[in-house]
Amino acid sequence: MQTTEKTMIHNFNAGPSVLPKEVIIEAADAVINFNNNGISILEIGHRTPQFTAIMEEACSLVKELMALDEDHEVLFLHGGASTQFMQVPMNLLNPKDTAAYADTGVWSSKAIKEAKLFGKVDVVCSSKEKKYSYIPTDFAVPNDANYFHITTNNTIFGTQWQTIPQTSNVMVADMSSDIFSRQLNFNSFGLIYAGAQKNLGPAGVTLVVVNKHILGKIKNPLPTMMDYRNHIAEGSMLNTPPVFAVYVCLLTLRWLKSVGGIAAMEKLNEEKAALLYHEIDQNDLFETTVVKSARSRMNVCFNMKDSNLEKPFLDFAKENRIIGIKGHRLSGGFRASLYNALPLSSVKILVEMMQDFSKRNS
Repeated sequence: MQTTEKTMIHNFNAGPSVLPKEVIIEAADAVINFNNNGISILEIGHRTPQFTAIMEEACSLVKELMALDEDHEVLFLHGGASTQFMQVPMNLLNPKDTAAYADTGVWSSKAIKEAKLFGKVDVVCSSKEKKYSYIPTDFAVPNDANYFHITTNNTIFGTQWQTIPQTSNVMVADMSSDIFSRQLNFNSFGLIYAGAQKNLGPAGVTLVVVNKHILGKIKNPLPTMMDYRNHIAEGSMLNTPPVFAVYVCLLTLRWLKSVGGIAAMEKLNEEKAALLYHEIDQNDLFETTVVKSARSRMNVCFNMKDSNLEKPFLDFAKENRIIGIKGHRLSGGFRASLYNALPLSSVKILVEMMQDFSKRNS
């Protein structure tokens, strides 16, 4: 049965999150019969020509969409972004050296905690004292820091670096929740990592983009599986990769290219975010929790001015087939995640629902 506007679910989950319908359909078909081979994508060997082609195309599309130069390598790894919290300093930080970090949310604070296990950490700026409601601008990064780490988008509290800091240090970025959502000079980063389950694919695989020239400079020996150079040498198949998750990433990357790439996606994301923020700003029942200059286009966080209306609002959203807007347990309120695959029509439905609820409760 074909999904219509009246029956479709509007999925604002923060992650795992909405995927393009075309991707889900093709992935479902592949689970039954991959490329008409008579076997499932779940059954193919990771060193077969079929999967090698998948991995090579996925890496190639990442390079194409991000306009990466020859110095940058693309990896699909296990362990989620949380593993990268330790793998980054393990590869880039000597025990007596210093890494600089910006503390702008829960995930950056977790990355800071892990980095301290491997070397010195200089937290050059933090917005913690105001519940991570803004992005700091008045700070300096020490010239001798091995690298400077930022979390480009903060999923829980809804802030985003609108301008990437300019620094002579190696830039490292956790882009888990805004990868492929806007145009950036990706070659200016020494290392980028992103959990797939926001804009790229299902949970279970992590994208890493690394400039190979920043590797191999630490003195401590590295465990085999933690050394990025080994994964580069083996084409992301040092051990068995998450085959199905990588395949869905490939389908999502194909979809992204087909709709116009990152430039087209950025334009759509700006439109979606502007529509929702406008409604929050002009609706007397709601208020934002983030400084305007730091508002995320991916995770829109807002509160009900009268907390007694929170549960009725969530119930009303459910009646309108809107899911995933309850805020994180640490921030409360509401959060609408506007990832790449979320259609503009879903944001319009949410705005109409907010207007209807306001009329009923003013």
